[in-house]
Amino acid sequence: MVQRTLLRRSIRVSLPTKTRTHRQSRLRFSTVHDAPLEVSRPLSASAFQDAVQATAPRTNWTREEISDVYNTPLIELSYAAATVHRRFHNPAAIQMCTLINIKTGGCSEDCSYCAQSSRHNTGLKATKMVDVQSVLDAARIAKENGSSRFCMGAAWRDMRGRKTNLRNIKEMVKGVRALGMESCVTLGMIDAEQAKELKDAGLTAYNHNVDTSREHYPSVITTRTYDERLATIKNVREAGINVCTGGILGLGEKAKDHVGLIHTVATMPSHPESFPVNALVPIKGTPLGESKTVSFHSILRTIATARLVLPATIIRLAAGRNTMPEEKQMMCFMAGANAVFTGEKMLTTACNGWEEDKDMFERWGMRPMESHETIQGQQKLHSKEAANLPAMQTPEPTSKSASVEV
Repeated sequence: MVQRTLLRRSIRVSLPTKTRTHRQSRLRFSTVHDAPLEVSRPLSASAFQDAVQATAPRTNWTREEISDVYNTPLIELSYAAATVHRRFHNPAAIQMCTLINIKTGGCSEDCSYCAQSSRHNTGLKATKMVDVQSVLDAARIAKENGSSRFCMGAAWRDMRGRKTNLRNIKEMVKGVRALGMESCVTLGMIDAEQAKELKDAGLTAYNHNVDTSREHYPSVITTRTYDERLATIKNVREAGINVCTGGILGLGEKAKDHVGLIHTVATMPSHPESFPVNALVPIKGTPLGESKTVSFHSILRTIATARLVLPATIIRLAAGRNTMPEEKQMMCFMAGANAVFTGEKMLTTACNGWEEDKDMFERWGMRPMESHETIQGQQKLHSKEAANLPAMQTPEPTSKSASVEV
């Protein structure tokens, strides 16, 4: 019986290239700007197999390997990602994070997607930084509603000359930690000394997204380089703070840029503690304000690939989730996403509410993640336990989705 099954699989894999290409040419999965989809290399499952059988993260991924994983047929990619997810994480536990804007608008950057840029006419009014107590009151409400991580964002290019603001932010961090919550901030670029100050205050994580691939990045932002973003991430990591870095889908990129985004974070000295996956929420007045919504299968494919390539990382389903029906959200969770933003709103866009999320979790047998389940020590424990598991045996993909030129 096994021999007959293998024979049938072999027959499917060895279909003529012309036949496969004709059938697959109708399957479009790239993002806003579609490129011609065609098989560009021989069918191979080696990188996919390596990812599926991983017992610990690795940082020597090549773009070609990640592309092979990304181009695996989506039904098999999602199943493999779900399996690896269960090896490194509890699939029923979802980290609930609440994000508050502690300083709105007036940013000097020209990020094409952002309502807070002073260069765009979005009608958003710039404000001064809010006081410490109001932030801690918001954190207390978030904790009462099940959030274990409280994130604070300020619309700044960097922290130069902001000593008073930094001092207040450190008090916010201390207050959030005193509540028993994880604390995360996103403040633009910071130097090594500022990172050390935040670490000493007890900061859990620092968010600084790379947004997209290195190649597509200049089409989105011109006032800050890709390497400047990587330098801030380096400062954060060397200070001993968890790194939170991810991207935004729907910035006019191609599917190969999703591969490039994942490659950037997968080849860092250590994988980020969390990887946010945002779907662009077009905001009128920004250069990307009239953009077409990114396809759901692009989001799902990116999440599943990230789970296989970043097995121990928390993958956060972030901006744009409020536009997804419950069934699509669950497909993302099944494919490896295990964190969400929840609460009244995100920085300037809508967010799913606490009660809405708790009701959804209850229907699907899920629960909010506890703080101790997300720290790096927990991830190391998962890796140690996974090392004692037998390698998962999986068949080679029966066909290859149309490849993306990388």
